[in-house]
Amino acid sequence: MLTTALIYLLAAVIAVPIAKRLGLGSVLGYLIAGIIIGPSALQLVGDQTDVMHVAEFGVVMMLFLVGLELQPSRLWSMRKPILGLGGLQVLITATTLSGLIWLLSPINPLMAIAIGLSLALSSTAIVLQSLTERGQLETQAGKNAFSVLLFQDIAVIPILALLPLLATLPLVQSVDDHNSSLIAGLAVWQQVLVTVGVIGAIIVSGRFVSRPLFRFIAETGSRELFTVLALCLVVAIAVAMSAVGLSAALGTFLAGVVLAESEFRHEIEVDIEPFKGLLLGLFFITVGANINFALLASQFGLIICLVIALVALKAGILLFLSVLFKMERKQAILFSLALAQGGEFAFVLTSAGQQFAVFDSATASLITIVVALSMLMAPLLFVAHEAYSSRISQHASQIQDDEVQPTCQVIIAGYGRFGQIVGRLLASRGYQLTILDHSASQIEMVRRFGSTVYYGDAARPDLLEAAGADNARLLVVGVDSADKSMEIIRVAKKHFPRLRILSRAVDRRHAYELINEDITGFQRETFYSALKLSVDALALLGVERSEAERVSRLFAEHDEESLYKLADLWGDDQSYGRAVRQRAEDLNAVLAEDAARQSQSDGDSDDKTSEPQPTA
Repeated sequence: MLTTALIYLLAAVIAVPIAKRLGLGSVLGYLIAGIIIGPSALQLVGDQTDVMHVAEFGVVMMLFLVGLELQPSRLWSMRKPILGLGGLQVLITATTLSGLIWLLSPINPLMAIAIGLSLALSSTAIVLQSLTERGQLETQAGKNAFSVLLFQDIAVIPILALLPLLATLPLVQSVDDHNSSLIAGLAVWQQVLVTVGVIGAIIVSGRFVSRPLFRFIAETGSRELFTVLALCLVVAIAVAMSAVGLSAALGTFLAGVVLAESEFRHEIEVDIEPFKGLLLGLFFITVGANINFALLASQFGLIICLVIALVALKAGILLFLSVLFKMERKQAILFSLALAQGGEFAFVLTSAGQQFAVFDSATASLITIVVALSMLMAPLLFVAHEAYSSRISQHASQIQDDEVQPTCQVIIAGYGRFGQIVGRLLASRGYQLTILDHSASQIEMVRRFGSTVYYGDAARPDLLEAAGADNARLLVVGVDSADKSMEIIRVAKKHFPRLRILSRAVDRRHAYELINEDITGFQRETFYSALKLSVDALALLGVERSEAERVSRLFAEHDEESLYKLADLWGDDQSYGRAVRQRAEDLNAVLAEDAARQSQSDGDSDDKTSEPQPTA
């Protein structure tokens, strides 16, 4: 077992960096690694069926993370591209493929429908990862591709439900029901009732049960327990959905959508992300290792023709839809090529089709190798698109200016008494805020007043990235711990060097550290409130308010100047002490000089007032 794990890890470590260096992307690197170590090449690993079942959980986790990015309001705003573009893509592609398969091969129409539905889906894992790696997920093509993939992922559920129905129809010879779900023996209406109940329980639990649990764990301060709870949530939902014969991916996606408005969203996301990445990499390796090169050799011409026909047909339909939905030409090409391959859910549907005897093992093997090879082509299509775009124009791959929406994104780390004032003022001017705080009780209190705050340690680069630090215009650090503030700032400067940073300075020592870090700016938390109180004190002691405000202003200017002049001496107590005493004497001299100058000015004014005025 350890030897097999070592083989997988070494294959990934060697193949993926080389593939990325060649501009092929990590997905193709994983696929190539699987081919090399698989039964058809070096034969370092054997049958990958069991490993594939484990690796498919990476797709489940990916859909959970996709759900976390989709608040219900955003999901509703995307209904047109999801239902319109996604629905048309699945309907037209499945209908076209089913019709052609039925006409060109000696199989019955119901089997053709099952095959057409399986091949109509694209690879969520490959497309999203490839678009993200190339920074194209937020382009017009990327957003529309995401909408289509989301509809496809949802469509898997009714397709899975349709397969056993096809098996009961006269044109398909059915075998014993191998459905292993716990509700297989119930009446149809009871199965529907239990299924709806499970889905409802997932939604209710995600909204009302998970938050108190995450809050309870967060208050313990244990990151490991938080990660365990996040994984437990995903696994529990997957088990519950599988138990009733439904897709685990749909259940985790729904849970992700429900938790998208949770204050713990970003922390859950960064905790799950490493496991998702590892399992997806394992999934792609197993896809490469499972390519049956013996079958490919025996039917090489047929299989290559089928792969090319599948990719060309899907790309043509997608190009037609992109024109129908008025996409810009270059974006339409990217959209069409991105979704032209088969998808990982085809393996699931193929397995289910065999299970219900909708088609035989020979047909299933042929579908599997065609889909796997099309997935192997997918990263190459992205590379071809990049080459095409750069040849047309050096700026063709960039987003056009009129497509870029002005961003007002600000990340606030720490939402206590300091951060709240900054946040309220920025929000009142219409700026979009992503607020992070590591105190579960503080988050609960602030949320009662309508503010959206997310739980998480902003000193984690993955959390800052999840919060949008790559595209944010500003990071405001308002935490009340100087050490934590400096940790956040150093992480942000290291991983997001273009991000501008403003910080709260807890005390003078903290201010010196901020000066040394050379951030965009900072403010000392009690300095100006103390100055304002000093003005009030002077006024109560009989000093004119205008004079008190002038003295306060001189003091502030002198102290600010001293802060920067003494920063280099901080840490050398002897030198710093002498400098502080000298600056204090300088301040007294400045204030005395100002008082003398003001007194003389007042005397001159009195003299002018007492001079006799000329008479008319």
